[in-house]
Amino acid sequence: MSDFYQTGLVATLHWLAKGNGRHLEQQLESFGKVRPMALVLPALYSEFEAEALHRILRVLSEVRYLNQIVLTLGRADADEFAKAKETLSALPQKVRVVWNDGPRLSALYQRLEENDLRAGPDGKGRSCWMAYGYILASQESDIIALHDCDIVTYDRELLARLLYPIANPAIDFEFCKGFYARVTDRMHGRVTRLLVTPLVRSLISILGNIPFLAYLDSFRYLLAGEFAMKIDLARANRIPGDWGLEVGVLAEVFRNCAIKRICQVAICENYEHKHQSLSPDDPEKGLLKMTVDIAKNLFRTLGAEGVVLDSGTFNSLLARYVRTAEDTLRRYHADALINGLTFDRHSEALAVAAFSKGINLARRAFLEDPLGVPLIPNWNRVIAALPDFLAQLNEAVEKDNAK
Repeated sequence: MSDFYQTGLVATLHWLAKGNGRHLEQQLESFGKVRPMALVLPALYSEFEAEALHRILRVLSEVRYLNQIVLTLGRADADEFAKAKETLSALPQKVRVVWNDGPRLSALYQRLEENDLRAGPDGKGRSCWMAYGYILASQESDIIALHDCDIVTYDRELLARLLYPIANPAIDFEFCKGFYARVTDRMHGRVTRLLVTPLVRSLISILGNIPFLAYLDSFRYLLAGEFAMKIDLARANRIPGDWGLEVGVLAEVFRNCAIKRICQVAICENYEHKHQSLSPDDPEKGLLKMTVDIAKNLFRTLGAEGVVLDSGTFNSLLARYVRTAEDTLRRYHADALINGLTFDRHSEALAVAAFSKGINLARRAFLEDPLGVPLIPNWNRVIAALPDFLAQLNEAVEKDNAK
């Protein structure tokens, strides 16, 4: 059961009434006539072989308020790209597949490299960024929503609730992030529960009143991959190309948007998708890699905000994080017991140990190179340097999608 508690700086829109989805959709159909909406779906071709994506597409076939659906496809050859287009051709909306590995997009990525506008390595961040560019180039939508393609519990109300706060002119937010519970017979979401929240709160306890940290601590599911935004933010925001994507997006929104124009919304009662392995001994895989990327991005964002992070600060932070995470773990244990959930304290403690290792690796990387790999340039910079680039991108995507 949802509560109505407002957390911190960011407006929280709760799930207080069930069965409201159709009413939201009717309003969105009206709003869409003035504020057309696009949906970005980042996907690897391997996801076309899983049931979750096909369920999502069946649900989307019934949605009438979307103006565009842009699936940005990674790790796909020509045959796989053709199969992806065929699969999406049944949808009633205007659908485009951005073939990131195709020769036309590869040539555009190369042009960016040649002009010192590196779009980063192949990955979700780069794929999403290119999809935003196509939507900007097409000039057909004013609002962009994004969610992953592995959501097992997907339904129509999830998307409607995600878009509604941006599309409704009576409330008129500019950025909306989704949140939810992740529970089966046990709690999931270890990186959010046992890494990000304890790390942010440890930083607050050491560094004091840093507005950016207070802002991050306001989000109920900081690593949720579902959000919606006005198209001007897609033009202005830079994003990282690694696992720090969600934190990086929130950092850019904090930089480019007034807090009163930012909200979070409950988009479903429970959320299930694929799970990553912990990989505690390999910093290039699984949740340990995610930990390193998230922590590096957080440290570099704080550095850009003028916060001094030196060796002494990091030594205190590591000790404080472990204590805070252990205290948090005890709270979740009690929460699991009262709700009759399975709770493996040993595996949770192993996760904390792995996350502590990841924070230490991120600390070393930050002290050796405080700037790190540059963020993907925002589209304003690309347009300033290459005024014809969006037109070329639009042409490339349309030719790839031509029958």
